[in-house]
Amino acid sequence: MLPEDLQLIIDTSKESMAEAVAFCKKEFSHIRAGKATTTLLDNVKVEYYGSQTPLNQLATVAAPEARLLTVQPYDKNVIQDVEKAIMASGLGLNPNNDGHLIRIPLPMLSEERRKELVKLAKDIAEKARISIRNSRRDANDEIKSTVQSESLPEDSRFEGEDAVQKLTDTYIAQIDELLEVKEQEIMTV
Repeated sequence: MLPEDLQLIIDTSKESMAEAVAFCKKEFSHIRAGKATTTLLDNVKVEYYGSQTPLNQLATVAAPEARLLTVQPYDKNVIQDVEKAIMASGLGLNPNNDGHLIRIPLPMLSEERRKELVKLAKDIAEKARISIRNSRRDANDEIKSTVQSESLPEDSRFEGEDAVQKLTDTYIAQIDELLEVKEQEIMTV
């Protein structure tokens, strides 16, 4: 059984690693993979009365079809600004507006664009893995210093480091699994 001080360090490390996995999931949701999802527009900000406002606070975003997103602003006067913000978002989308509703058809992804998106997903996954490994390093350093300062047995240090390594392996496996699923999703035509 680990001393309470070391268990606290391990729990803190576990939280940090779980945050890295959550970051990875969130970032993956913003990568377009062939089918329409409303999360695609989560990062779009619209100039609204002098401030940058998230699109989902100004309009209802829906995905009625697999290749179509619709945006219905609550205020009809902001429709032009919403359309400009979507075009400027860098997502490669061309919105069409009929005065009440903005329709955003999602074009088929080219093979080249799919490969770029897979590369982007791999970069995000690597950032998450690095964050997990940094948490492991910090936890191991803290365990080492706690064992020395509290005069705990050396075995508890090895036991603590082993527990941190098992956590690291678990969370990195989760990242790898998320990446594999996203890669398959992107490459499926």
